[in-house]
Amino acid sequence: MQKARIIVGLGSCGIASGGRKVYEQLQQGIASRGLDLTLEETGCIGMCYNEVLVDVVIAAGTTTYKQVTPEMADRILDEHIVEGRIIQEWTVTEEDEKCLNRQQRIVLRNCGKISPESIDEYIEQGGYRAIERVAKEMSPEMVIDEITRSGLRGRGGAGFPTGVKWGFANKSAGDKKYFICNADEGDPGAFMDRSVLEGDPHSVIEGMLIGGYAIGANHGYIYVRAEYPLAIKRLKIAIEQAKARGFIGQNIFESGFSFELEIKEGAGAFVCGEETALIASIEGSRGMPRLRPPFPAISGLYGKPTNINNVETLANIPWIIFNGAGKYASFGTEKSKGTKVFALAGKIQRGGLVEVPMGMSLREVIFDIGGGTSGKHEFKAVQLGGPSGGCIPSSLLDTPVDYDSISQTGAIMGSGGMVVMDNTTCMVDIARFFLNFTQNESCGKCTFCRIGTRRMLEILERIVAGKGVDGDIELLEELAENIRRTSLCGLGQTAPNPVLTTLKYFRDEYEAHIKQRRCSAKACKELISFAIIDERCKGCGLCIKVCPTGAITGEKKKLHVLDADKCVRCGQCVAKCRLEAIIRVDRW
Repeated sequence: MQKARIIVGLGSCGIASGGRKVYEQLQQGIASRGLDLTLEETGCIGMCYNEVLVDVVIAAGTTTYKQVTPEMADRILDEHIVEGRIIQEWTVTEEDEKCLNRQQRIVLRNCGKISPESIDEYIEQGGYRAIERVAKEMSPEMVIDEITRSGLRGRGGAGFPTGVKWGFANKSAGDKKYFICNADEGDPGAFMDRSVLEGDPHSVIEGMLIGGYAIGANHGYIYVRAEYPLAIKRLKIAIEQAKARGFIGQNIFESGFSFELEIKEGAGAFVCGEETALIASIEGSRGMPRLRPPFPAISGLYGKPTNINNVETLANIPWIIFNGAGKYASFGTEKSKGTKVFALAGKIQRGGLVEVPMGMSLREVIFDIGGGTSGKHEFKAVQLGGPSGGCIPSSLLDTPVDYDSISQTGAIMGSGGMVVMDNTTCMVDIARFFLNFTQNESCGKCTFCRIGTRRMLEILERIVAGKGVDGDIELLEELAENIRRTSLCGLGQTAPNPVLTTLKYFRDEYEAHIKQRRCSAKACKELISFAIIDERCKGCGLCIKVCPTGAITGEKKKLHVLDADKCVRCGQCVAKCRLEAIIRVDRW
Protein backbone atom coordinates (compact mmCIF):
# COMPACT_ATOMS: atom_id res chain seq x y z
CA MET A 1 0.00 0.00 0.00
CA GLN A 2 1.32 3.41 -0.98
CA LYS A 3 2.43 5.60 1.91
CA ALA A 4 0.30 8.68 2.67
CA ARG A 5 1.80 12.02 1.62
CA ILE A 6 1.36 15.62 2.72
CA ILE A 7 2.53 18.24 0.24
CA VAL A 8 2.98 21.90 1.19
CA GLY A 9 3.01 24.71 -1.39
CA LEU A 10 6.36 26.43 -0.95
CA GLY A 11 6.69 28.77 -3.88
CA SER A 12 7.43 32.39 -3.02
CA CYS A 13 3.72 33.08 -2.51
CA GLY A 14 3.34 30.12 -0.15
CA ILE A 15 6.43 31.05 1.83
CA ALA A 16 5.29 34.68 2.08
CA SER A 17 1.97 33.46 3.49
CA GLY A 18 3.69 31.42 6.21
CA GLY A 19 4.31 28.13 4.40
CA ARG A 20 7.62 27.40 6.13
CA LYS A 21 5.98 27.56 9.57
CA VAL A 22 3.15 25.31 8.37
CA TYR A 23 5.72 22.83 7.05
CA GLU A 24 7.65 22.85 10.35
CA GLN A 25 4.48 22.39 12.40
CA LEU A 26 3.44 19.43 10.26
CA GLN A 27 6.95 18.00 10.55
CA GLN A 28 6.84 18.21 14.34
CA GLY A 29 3.30 16.81 14.47
CA ILE A 30 4.20 13.83 12.30
CA ALA A 31 7.25 13.04 14.46
CA SER A 32 5.40 13.40 17.77
CA ARG A 33 2.58 11.11 16.60
CA GLY A 34 4.90 8.56 15.04
CA LEU A 35 3.00 8.73 11.74
CA ASP A 36 4.34 6.76 8.78
CA LEU A 37 3.95 9.27 5.94
CA THR A 38 6.08 11.54 3.80
CA LEU A 39 6.11 15.33 4.00
CA GLU A 40 7.02 17.06 0.74
CA GLU A 41 7.17 20.53 -0.76
CA THR A 42 6.07 21.80 -4.16
CA GLY A 43 5.87 25.04 -6.10
CA CYS A 44 2.93 27.32 -6.81
CA ILE A 45 -0.08 25.77 -8.53
CA GLY A 46 -1.43 29.23 -9.34
CA MET A 47 -3.98 29.78 -6.57
CA CYS A 48 -1.85 32.37 -4.79
CA TYR A 49 -4.96 33.87 -3.19
CA ASN A 50 -5.49 30.61 -1.27
CA GLU A 51 -1.95 30.12 0.04
CA VAL A 52 -0.80 28.32 2.12
CA LEU A 53 -2.08 25.27 0.19
CA VAL A 54 -1.63 21.77 1.61
CA ASP A 55 -2.42 18.54 -0.24
CA VAL A 56 -3.20 15.37 1.69
CA VAL A 57 -2.71 12.34 -0.55
CA ILE A 58 -4.04 9.02 0.73
CA ALA A 59 -5.47 5.90 -0.91
CA ALA A 60 -8.94 7.47 -1.05
CA GLY A 61 -7.66 10.41 -3.10
CA THR A 62 -6.20 13.90 -2.83
CA THR A 63 -7.67 16.67 -0.70
CA THR A 64 -6.43 20.25 -0.91
CA TYR A 65 -6.68 22.54 2.10
CA LYS A 66 -6.48 26.31 1.59
CA GLN A 67 -5.20 29.24 3.67
CA VAL A 68 -3.59 26.83 6.09
CA THR A 69 -1.94 28.25 9.21
CA PRO A 70 0.37 26.47 11.67
CA GLU A 71 -2.56 26.27 14.11
CA MET A 72 -4.51 24.15 11.61
CA ALA A 73 -1.76 21.57 11.18
CA ASP A 74 -2.53 19.40 14.22
CA ARG A 75 -6.22 19.11 13.36
CA ILE A 76 -5.37 18.06 9.79
CA LEU A 77 -3.10 15.34 11.15
CA ASP A 78 -5.54 14.13 13.83
CA GLU A 79 -8.77 14.22 11.87
CA HIS A 80 -7.70 13.56 8.30
CA ILE A 81 -4.63 11.34 8.66
CA VAL A 82 -5.47 9.48 11.87
CA GLU A 83 -9.27 9.38 11.76
CA GLY A 84 -9.76 9.57 8.00
CA ARG A 85 -12.22 12.49 8.13
CA ILE A 86 -11.85 15.36 5.67
CA ILE A 87 -12.28 18.82 7.22
CA GLN A 88 -14.66 20.12 4.57
CA GLU A 89 -14.79 23.74 5.71
CA TRP A 90 -11.06 24.11 5.07
CA THR A 91 -10.88 22.61 1.60
CA VAL A 92 -10.74 24.50 -1.69
CA THR A 93 -14.18 25.25 -3.08
CA GLU A 94 -15.88 23.94 -6.20
CA GLU A 95 -15.41 27.41 -7.67
CA ASP A 96 -11.65 27.13 -7.14
CA GLU A 97 -11.67 23.76 -8.89
CA LYS A 98 -13.68 25.17 -11.79
CA CYS A 99 -11.11 27.92 -12.25
CA LEU A 100 -8.35 25.33 -12.55
CA ASN A 101 -10.41 23.15 -14.88
CA ARG A 102 -11.04 26.06 -17.27
CA GLN A 103 -7.32 26.36 -17.85
CA GLN A 104 -5.10 24.44 -20.26
CA ARG A 105 -1.86 23.81 -18.42
CA ILE A 106 1.14 23.14 -20.62
CA VAL A 107 3.80 25.48 -19.22
CA LEU A 108 2.39 24.99 -15.71
CA ARG A 109 1.80 21.24 -16.18
CA ASN A 110 4.06 20.24 -13.27
CA CYS A 111 3.91 23.37 -11.10
CA GLY A 112 2.27 22.61 -7.78
CA LYS A 113 2.29 18.88 -8.56
CA ILE A 114 5.89 17.73 -8.26
CA SER A 115 8.78 18.58 -6.00
CA PRO A 116 10.95 21.11 -7.85
CA GLU A 117 14.02 19.68 -6.12
CA SER A 118 13.41 16.09 -7.27
CA ILE A 119 14.61 15.06 -10.73
CA ASP A 120 12.96 11.65 -10.19
CA GLU A 121 9.50 13.24 -9.91
CA TYR A 122 10.15 15.22 -13.10
CA ILE A 123 11.23 12.03 -14.89
CA GLU A 124 8.08 10.25 -13.64
CA GLN A 125 6.06 12.92 -15.47
CA GLY A 126 7.90 12.17 -18.74
CA GLY A 127 10.80 14.50 -18.11
CA TYR A 128 13.92 14.31 -20.30
CA ARG A 129 12.20 11.94 -22.72
CA ALA A 130 11.86 14.77 -25.24
CA ILE A 131 15.61 15.52 -25.30
CA GLU A 132 16.30 11.78 -25.49
CA ARG A 133 14.09 11.50 -28.57
CA VAL A 134 15.68 14.59 -30.10
CA ALA A 135 19.25 13.40 -29.49
CA LYS A 136 18.63 9.85 -30.71
CA GLU A 137 16.06 10.22 -33.49
CA MET A 138 15.93 13.76 -34.85
CA SER A 139 18.23 16.04 -36.79
CA PRO A 140 18.48 19.73 -35.79
CA GLU A 141 16.44 20.62 -38.88
CA MET A 142 13.70 18.17 -37.86
CA VAL A 143 13.51 19.78 -34.41
CA ILE A 144 13.27 23.27 -35.89
CA ASP A 145 10.57 22.11 -38.31
CA GLU A 146 8.55 20.61 -35.44
CA ILE A 147 8.70 23.81 -33.40
CA THR A 148 7.87 25.90 -36.48
CA ARG A 149 4.81 23.77 -37.29
CA SER A 150 3.60 24.09 -33.68
CA GLY A 151 3.16 27.84 -34.21
CA LEU A 152 4.93 28.67 -30.93
CA ARG A 153 5.76 32.36 -30.71
CA GLY A 154 8.17 33.87 -28.21
CA ARG A 155 6.43 34.49 -24.91
CA GLY A 156 8.77 37.25 -23.80
CA GLY A 157 6.65 39.97 -25.39
CA ALA A 158 7.61 40.35 -29.05
CA GLY A 159 5.84 37.19 -30.19
CA PHE A 160 8.40 36.27 -32.87
CA PRO A 161 8.02 32.68 -34.22
CA THR A 162 10.36 30.49 -32.17
CA GLY A 163 11.11 27.98 -34.93
CA VAL A 164 12.06 30.75 -37.35
CA LYS A 165 14.34 32.30 -34.74
CA TRP A 166 16.07 28.95 -34.15
CA GLY A 167 16.44 28.52 -37.91
CA PHE A 168 18.39 31.78 -38.18
CA ALA A 169 20.85 30.70 -35.47
CA ASN A 170 21.12 27.20 -36.92
CA LYS A 171 22.18 28.56 -40.33
CA SER A 172 24.70 31.02 -38.91
CA ALA A 173 28.29 29.94 -39.34
CA GLY A 174 30.40 29.82 -36.21
CA ASP A 175 32.88 27.61 -34.41
CA LYS A 176 30.89 28.16 -31.21
CA LYS A 177 27.28 29.08 -30.51
CA TYR A 178 25.39 30.04 -27.36
CA PHE A 179 21.86 29.45 -26.12
CA ILE A 180 20.50 31.83 -23.47
CA CYS A 181 17.39 31.69 -21.29
CA ASN A 182 16.13 35.18 -20.46
CA ALA A 183 14.77 34.95 -16.92
CA ASP A 184 15.19 38.67 -16.23
CA GLU A 185 11.50 39.16 -15.48
CA GLY A 186 11.04 42.76 -14.38
CA ASP A 187 7.50 43.98 -15.14
CA PRO A 188 5.62 45.27 -12.06
CA GLY A 189 2.94 42.70 -11.24
CA ALA A 190 4.54 39.90 -13.27
CA PHE A 191 5.70 36.64 -11.68
CA MET A 192 5.17 33.98 -14.37
CA ASP A 193 8.81 33.11 -15.00
CA ARG A 194 9.67 33.14 -11.31
CA SER A 195 6.92 30.62 -10.54
CA VAL A 196 7.96 28.28 -13.36
CA LEU A 197 11.60 28.33 -12.24
CA GLU A 198 10.55 27.73 -8.64
CA GLY A 199 8.03 25.01 -9.48
CA ASP A 200 9.45 23.16 -12.50
CA PRO A 201 13.07 24.13 -13.26
CA HIS A 202 13.83 20.92 -15.17
CA SER A 203 11.32 21.77 -17.91
CA VAL A 204 13.26 24.96 -18.68
CA ILE A 205 16.58 23.12 -18.63
CA GLU A 206 15.22 20.44 -20.97
CA GLY A 207 13.87 23.15 -23.28
CA MET A 208 17.34 24.72 -23.40
CA LEU A 209 18.95 21.37 -24.19
CA ILE A 210 16.57 20.86 -27.12
CA GLY A 211 17.15 24.41 -28.34
CA GLY A 212 20.92 24.03 -28.02
CA TYR A 213 20.80 20.85 -30.07
CA ALA A 214 18.64 22.54 -32.73
CA ILE A 215 20.96 25.52 -33.32
CA GLY A 216 24.25 23.72 -32.73
CA ALA A 217 25.11 25.38 -29.41
CA ASN A 218 27.11 23.58 -26.75
CA HIS A 219 27.02 26.23 -24.02
CA GLY A 220 24.05 27.87 -22.31
CA TYR A 221 23.33 30.60 -19.79
CA ILE A 222 20.27 31.18 -17.66
CA TYR A 223 20.21 34.92 -17.01
CA VAL A 224 18.05 35.31 -13.90
CA ARG A 225 17.62 38.33 -11.67
CA ALA A 226 19.27 38.06 -8.26
CA GLU A 227 15.98 39.12 -6.62
CA TYR A 228 14.75 35.55 -7.25
CA PRO A 229 16.81 33.65 -4.62
CA LEU A 230 14.43 30.67 -4.41
CA ALA A 231 14.35 30.27 -8.19
CA ILE A 232 18.16 30.43 -8.30
CA LYS A 233 18.49 27.89 -5.49
CA ARG A 234 16.20 25.40 -7.22
CA LEU A 235 17.83 25.98 -10.60
CA LYS A 236 21.23 25.19 -9.11
CA ILE A 237 19.90 21.98 -7.58
CA ALA A 238 18.23 21.00 -10.87
CA ILE A 239 21.39 21.65 -12.90
CA GLU A 240 23.52 19.53 -10.56
CA GLN A 241 20.94 16.72 -10.67
CA ALA A 242 20.81 16.84 -14.48
CA LYS A 243 24.61 16.74 -14.65
CA ALA A 244 24.69 13.73 -12.33
CA ARG A 245 22.26 11.87 -14.59
CA GLY A 246 24.18 12.76 -17.75
CA PHE A 247 21.52 15.07 -19.20
CA ILE A 248 23.99 17.98 -19.09
CA GLY A 249 27.62 17.47 -20.08
CA GLN A 250 29.50 15.53 -22.71
CA ASN A 251 28.05 13.11 -25.27
CA ILE A 252 24.45 13.28 -23.99
CA PHE A 253 22.61 9.98 -24.66
CA GLU A 254 25.77 8.87 -26.53
CA SER A 255 24.61 11.05 -29.43
CA GLY A 256 27.70 13.20 -29.77
CA PHE A 257 25.75 16.22 -28.51
CA SER A 258 27.37 18.04 -25.58
CA PHE A 259 25.97 20.96 -23.62
CA GLU A 260 27.18 22.87 -20.58
CA LEU A 261 24.90 25.18 -18.61
CA GLU A 262 25.51 27.91 -16.05
CA ILE A 263 23.56 30.60 -14.22
CA LYS A 264 24.28 34.30 -14.56
CA GLU A 265 22.68 36.45 -11.85
CA GLY A 266 21.51 39.85 -13.08
CA ALA A 267 21.45 42.95 -10.91
CA GLY A 268 17.80 43.76 -11.62
CA ALA A 269 18.15 46.25 -14.47
CA PHE A 270 14.88 46.22 -16.42
CA VAL A 271 16.70 47.15 -19.64
CA CYS A 272 18.58 43.82 -19.50
CA GLY A 273 15.36 42.14 -20.60
CA GLU A 274 16.37 43.44 -24.04
CA GLU A 275 18.51 40.87 -25.84
CA THR A 276 21.61 42.91 -26.64
CA ALA A 277 21.66 44.56 -23.20
CA LEU A 278 21.40 41.12 -21.60
CA ILE A 279 24.31 39.89 -23.72
CA ALA A 280 26.41 42.89 -22.68
CA SER A 281 25.66 42.11 -19.03
CA ILE A 282 26.77 38.46 -19.37
CA GLU A 283 29.98 39.69 -21.02
CA GLY A 284 30.67 41.82 -17.94
CA SER A 285 29.80 45.18 -19.47
CA ARG A 286 27.10 47.63 -18.47
CA GLY A 287 23.72 46.42 -19.69
CA MET A 288 23.01 48.72 -22.61
CA PRO A 289 21.41 47.87 -25.96
CA ARG A 290 23.32 48.14 -29.21
CA LEU A 291 22.33 48.79 -32.79
CA ARG A 292 20.89 45.89 -34.76
CA PRO A 293 21.80 44.46 -37.27
CA PRO A 294 23.80 42.40 -36.73
CA PHE A 295 21.23 40.43 -34.77
CA PRO A 296 22.30 38.03 -31.99
CA ALA A 297 21.64 35.05 -34.28
CA ILE A 298 24.59 36.30 -36.37
CA SER A 299 26.75 38.03 -33.76
CA GLY A 300 25.68 37.74 -30.16
CA LEU A 301 27.48 36.66 -26.99
CA TYR A 302 31.24 37.20 -27.45
CA GLY A 303 30.53 37.87 -31.12
CA LYS A 304 29.24 34.32 -31.67
CA PRO A 305 25.81 33.22 -33.01
CA THR A 306 23.41 33.29 -30.07
CA ASN A 307 19.75 32.46 -29.48
CA ILE A 308 17.71 33.91 -26.62
CA ASN A 309 14.29 32.69 -25.43
CA ASN A 310 12.42 33.45 -22.24
CA VAL A 311 11.40 30.98 -19.53
CA GLU A 312 7.81 30.41 -20.67
CA THR A 313 8.84 29.80 -24.28
CA LEU A 314 11.36 27.15 -23.24
CA ALA A 315 8.98 25.40 -20.83
CA ASN A 316 6.71 24.73 -23.83
CA ILE A 317 9.42 23.00 -25.86
CA PRO A 318 9.60 19.53 -24.19
CA TRP A 319 5.78 19.27 -24.25
CA ILE A 320 5.68 20.07 -27.97
CA ILE A 321 8.37 17.50 -28.84
CA PHE A 322 6.75 14.87 -26.60
CA ASN A 323 3.15 15.45 -27.76
CA GLY A 324 3.70 16.73 -31.29
CA ALA A 325 3.37 20.06 -33.08
CA GLY A 326 -0.19 19.29 -34.19
CA LYS A 327 -1.39 18.82 -30.62
CA TYR A 328 0.06 22.16 -29.57
CA ALA A 329 -1.31 23.95 -32.63
CA SER A 330 -4.81 22.63 -31.82
CA PHE A 331 -4.95 25.18 -29.00
CA GLY A 332 -5.27 28.90 -29.64
CA THR A 333 -6.11 30.87 -32.76
CA GLU A 334 -4.90 30.84 -36.35
CA LYS A 335 -2.01 33.25 -35.74
CA SER A 336 -1.53 32.74 -31.99
CA LYS A 337 -1.14 29.05 -31.22
CA GLY A 338 -0.99 27.31 -27.88
CA THR A 339 -1.53 28.77 -24.43
CA LYS A 340 -0.43 31.83 -22.49
CA VAL A 341 0.42 32.18 -18.82
CA PHE A 342 -0.81 35.33 -17.07
CA ALA A 343 -0.10 36.74 -13.63
CA LEU A 344 -3.35 38.19 -12.28
CA ALA A 345 -2.59 41.03 -9.88
CA GLY A 346 -4.05 44.29 -8.63
CA LYS A 347 -7.73 44.67 -7.72
CA ILE A 348 -8.58 41.04 -8.52
CA GLN A 349 -10.45 38.56 -6.35
CA ARG A 350 -8.49 35.44 -7.28
CA GLY A 351 -4.95 36.70 -7.79
CA GLY A 352 -2.31 34.29 -9.01
CA LEU A 353 -1.20 32.41 -12.10
CA VAL A 354 -3.47 31.17 -14.87
CA GLU A 355 -2.70 29.44 -18.16
CA VAL A 356 -5.37 29.66 -20.85
CA PRO A 357 -5.65 28.88 -24.57
CA MET A 358 -4.92 31.85 -26.79
CA GLY A 359 -8.15 33.44 -27.98
CA MET A 360 -9.98 33.37 -24.65
CA SER A 361 -11.46 36.80 -23.99
CA LEU A 362 -10.21 39.22 -21.35
CA ARG A 363 -13.66 39.00 -19.74
CA GLU A 364 -13.34 35.24 -19.29
CA VAL A 365 -9.84 35.49 -17.85
CA ILE A 366 -10.59 38.33 -15.45
CA PHE A 367 -14.14 37.48 -14.38
CA ASP A 368 -14.71 33.76 -14.96
CA ILE A 369 -11.27 32.63 -13.81
CA GLY A 370 -10.05 35.61 -11.77
CA GLY A 371 -13.42 36.20 -10.09
CA GLY A 372 -13.64 39.87 -11.08
CA THR A 373 -12.58 42.78 -8.94
CA SER A 374 -11.94 42.43 -5.24
CA GLY A 375 -14.30 44.40 -3.06
CA LYS A 376 -17.41 46.26 -4.17
CA HIS A 377 -15.94 48.56 -6.81
CA GLU A 378 -16.51 48.16 -10.54
CA PHE A 379 -13.91 47.03 -13.04
CA LYS A 380 -12.28 49.95 -14.84
CA ALA A 381 -9.29 48.75 -16.85
CA VAL A 382 -6.56 46.16 -17.12
CA GLN A 383 -2.90 46.93 -17.69
CA LEU A 384 -1.43 44.37 -20.07
CA GLY A 385 2.22 44.12 -21.01
CA GLY A 386 3.68 45.95 -18.02
CA PRO A 387 5.50 49.28 -18.50
CA SER A 388 5.76 48.49 -22.21
CA GLY A 389 2.05 47.77 -22.52
CA GLY A 390 -1.13 49.73 -22.12
CA CYS A 391 -4.42 50.04 -20.29
CA ILE A 392 -7.45 48.35 -21.86
CA PRO A 393 -10.85 49.73 -20.71
CA SER A 394 -14.00 47.84 -19.69
CA SER A 395 -15.58 48.54 -23.08
CA LEU A 396 -13.00 46.19 -24.65
CA LEU A 397 -13.36 43.30 -22.21
CA ASP A 398 -14.48 40.97 -24.99
CA THR A 399 -11.16 41.36 -26.80
CA PRO A 400 -9.60 37.94 -27.48
CA VAL A 401 -6.27 37.35 -25.80
CA ASP A 402 -4.03 36.91 -28.82
CA TYR A 403 -1.13 38.91 -30.21
CA ASP A 404 -2.99 40.69 -33.01
CA SER A 405 -6.17 41.53 -31.08
CA ILE A 406 -4.30 42.92 -28.08
CA SER A 407 -2.02 45.00 -30.34
CA GLN A 408 -5.07 46.57 -31.98
CA THR A 409 -6.11 48.04 -28.62
CA GLY A 410 -2.79 49.90 -28.32
CA ALA A 411 -1.47 47.55 -25.63
CA ILE A 412 0.80 44.54 -26.14
CA MET A 413 0.70 40.97 -24.86
CA GLY A 414 4.05 41.41 -23.18
CA SER A 415 5.33 38.63 -20.98
CA GLY A 416 1.96 38.14 -19.31
CA GLY A 417 1.46 40.59 -16.46
CA MET A 418 -2.22 41.47 -16.08
CA VAL A 419 -2.88 44.21 -13.50
CA VAL A 420 -6.59 44.75 -12.83
CA MET A 421 -7.88 48.18 -11.80
CA ASP A 422 -11.25 49.28 -10.45
CA ASN A 423 -12.91 52.70 -10.36
CA THR A 424 -10.84 53.80 -7.36
CA THR A 425 -7.82 53.87 -9.68
CA CYS A 426 -6.78 57.14 -11.30
CA MET A 427 -5.65 56.44 -14.85
CA VAL A 428 -3.47 59.54 -14.99
CA ASP A 429 -1.66 58.39 -11.86
CA ILE A 430 -1.28 54.88 -13.31
CA ALA A 431 0.39 56.37 -16.40
CA ARG A 432 2.64 58.38 -14.07
CA PHE A 433 3.55 55.22 -12.11
CA PHE A 434 4.59 53.22 -15.16
CA LEU A 435 6.44 56.12 -16.76
CA ASN A 436 8.30 56.71 -13.50
CA PHE A 437 9.36 53.05 -13.63
CA THR A 438 10.64 53.17 -17.21
CA GLN A 439 12.31 56.55 -16.64
CA ASN A 440 14.23 55.12 -13.70
CA GLU A 441 15.13 51.99 -15.67
CA SER A 442 16.32 53.80 -18.82
CA CYS A 443 19.98 53.05 -19.43
CA GLY A 444 20.41 56.63 -20.68
CA LYS A 445 22.00 55.76 -24.00
CA CYS A 446 19.31 57.38 -26.18
CA THR A 447 18.65 61.08 -25.65
CA PHE A 448 14.90 60.95 -26.16
CA CYS A 449 14.49 57.97 -23.87
CA ARG A 450 16.73 59.51 -21.18
CA ILE A 451 15.41 63.07 -21.31
CA GLY A 452 12.08 62.69 -23.12
CA THR A 453 10.66 60.28 -20.54
CA ARG A 454 11.80 62.68 -17.80
CA ARG A 455 9.92 65.56 -19.43
CA MET A 456 6.81 63.38 -19.83
CA LEU A 457 7.05 62.33 -16.18
CA GLU A 458 7.34 65.96 -15.04
CA ILE A 459 4.17 66.83 -16.96
CA LEU A 460 2.26 63.90 -15.43
CA GLU A 461 3.48 64.83 -11.94
CA ARG A 462 2.18 68.36 -12.49
CA ILE A 463 -1.19 67.08 -13.67
CA VAL A 464 -1.78 64.74 -10.70
CA ALA A 465 -0.72 67.56 -8.36
CA GLY A 466 -3.41 69.81 -9.81
CA LYS A 467 -0.92 72.05 -11.65
CA GLY A 468 -1.55 70.95 -15.23
CA VAL A 469 -1.97 73.58 -17.92
CA ASP A 470 -3.56 73.81 -21.35
CA GLY A 471 -1.34 72.15 -23.94
CA ASP A 472 0.02 69.49 -21.58
CA ILE A 473 -1.90 66.70 -23.32
CA GLU A 474 -0.68 67.72 -26.75
CA LEU A 475 2.89 68.00 -25.46
CA LEU A 476 2.66 64.50 -23.99
CA GLU A 477 1.56 63.13 -27.36
CA GLU A 478 4.34 64.93 -29.21
CA LEU A 479 7.02 63.72 -26.82
CA ALA A 480 5.63 60.17 -26.93
CA GLU A 481 5.88 60.01 -30.71
CA ASN A 482 9.47 61.27 -30.72
CA ILE A 483 10.53 58.83 -28.00
CA ARG A 484 8.97 55.89 -29.84
CA ARG A 485 10.59 56.88 -33.13
CA THR A 486 14.13 57.58 -31.93
CA SER A 487 14.81 55.05 -29.15
CA LEU A 488 17.19 52.21 -29.85
CA CYS A 489 15.55 49.39 -27.89
CA GLY A 490 12.13 48.17 -26.85
CA LEU A 491 12.23 49.95 -23.49
CA GLY A 492 12.25 53.41 -25.06
CA GLN A 493 10.10 52.48 -28.05
CA THR A 494 7.29 51.26 -25.79
CA ALA A 495 7.77 53.53 -22.75
CA PRO A 496 5.00 55.95 -23.86
CA ASN A 497 2.42 53.17 -24.29
CA PRO A 498 0.75 53.51 -20.86
CA VAL A 499 0.39 57.26 -21.43
CA LEU A 500 -0.91 56.89 -24.98
CA THR A 501 -3.49 54.22 -24.10
CA THR A 502 -4.79 56.13 -21.09
CA LEU A 503 -5.06 59.25 -23.27
CA LYS A 504 -6.89 57.19 -25.88
CA TYR A 505 -9.46 55.66 -23.54
CA PHE A 506 -9.49 57.98 -20.50
CA ARG A 507 -8.78 61.41 -21.98
CA ASP A 508 -11.63 62.87 -19.93
CA GLU A 509 -9.69 62.11 -16.74
CA TYR A 510 -6.68 64.09 -17.99
CA GLU A 511 -8.96 66.99 -18.93
CA ALA A 512 -10.70 66.92 -15.54
CA HIS A 513 -7.35 67.04 -13.74
CA ILE A 514 -6.17 69.99 -15.82
CA LYS A 515 -9.32 72.06 -16.27
CA GLN A 516 -11.31 71.27 -13.11
CA ARG A 517 -8.52 70.28 -10.70
CA ARG A 518 -10.57 67.13 -10.10
CA CYS A 519 -9.69 63.43 -9.82
CA SER A 520 -12.79 61.32 -10.46
CA ALA A 521 -11.22 58.32 -8.71
CA LYS A 522 -10.49 60.42 -5.62
CA ALA A 523 -6.96 59.01 -5.68
CA CYS A 524 -4.65 62.02 -6.29
CA LYS A 525 -3.71 63.43 -2.88
CA GLU A 526 -3.32 67.03 -3.97
CA LEU A 527 -6.83 67.10 -5.43
CA ILE A 528 -8.79 65.64 -2.50
CA SER A 529 -9.48 66.16 1.16
CA PHE A 530 -11.20 64.02 3.78
CA ALA A 531 -14.38 64.55 5.73
CA ILE A 532 -16.15 62.79 8.59
CA ILE A 533 -19.86 62.14 8.06
CA ASP A 534 -21.58 63.08 11.32
CA GLU A 535 -24.43 60.57 11.20
CA ARG A 536 -22.09 57.63 10.51
CA CYS A 537 -19.34 58.30 13.05
CA LYS A 538 -19.81 56.33 16.29
CA GLY A 539 -16.59 57.47 17.95
CA CYS A 540 -14.86 54.08 17.94
CA GLY A 541 -11.40 55.66 17.83
CA LEU A 542 -9.86 53.37 15.18
CA CYS A 543 -9.13 56.31 12.88
CA ILE A 544 -7.33 58.17 15.67
CA LYS A 545 -5.00 55.20 16.24
CA VAL A 546 -3.87 55.00 12.60
CA CYS A 547 -3.61 58.73 11.83
CA PRO A 548 0.14 59.50 11.58
CA THR A 549 -0.20 63.27 12.18
CA GLY A 550 -2.84 63.47 14.90
CA ALA A 551 -5.26 65.16 12.52
CA ILE A 552 -8.27 63.32 14.01
CA THR A 553 -9.38 63.98 17.58
CA GLY A 554 -12.38 63.11 19.72
CA GLU A 555 -13.62 61.26 22.78
CA LYS A 556 -14.74 57.65 22.83
CA LYS A 557 -18.31 57.15 21.51
CA LYS A 558 -18.53 60.81 20.50
CA LEU A 559 -18.28 62.44 17.09
CA HIS A 560 -14.67 62.80 15.97
CA VAL A 561 -13.19 65.87 14.28
CA LEU A 562 -10.71 65.98 11.39
CA ASP A 563 -8.29 68.92 11.10
CA ALA A 564 -7.75 69.46 7.36
CA ASP A 565 -4.59 71.50 7.95
CA LYS A 566 -2.87 68.58 9.73
CA CYS A 567 -4.18 65.91 7.35
CA VAL A 568 -1.58 64.51 4.91
CA ARG A 569 -4.27 62.57 2.98
CA CYS A 570 -2.61 59.19 3.46
CA GLY A 571 -5.99 57.41 3.43
CA GLN A 572 -5.28 55.15 6.42
CA CYS A 573 -8.34 56.40 8.27
CA VAL A 574 -10.60 55.59 5.31
CA ALA A 575 -9.18 52.08 5.08
CA LYS A 576 -9.61 51.49 8.82
CA CYS A 577 -13.13 52.89 9.31
CA ARG A 578 -15.62 50.00 9.28
CA LEU A 579 -18.63 52.31 9.10
CA GLU A 580 -17.43 54.27 6.06
CA ALA A 581 -17.76 57.42 8.12
CA ILE A 582 -14.70 59.04 6.50
CA ILE A 583 -14.86 59.83 2.81
CA ARG A 584 -12.72 61.44 0.13
CA VAL A 585 -14.11 64.68 -1.32
CA ASP A 586 -12.95 67.07 -4.03
CA ARG A 587 -10.58 69.65 -2.59
CA TRP A 588 -11.26 72.42 -5.08
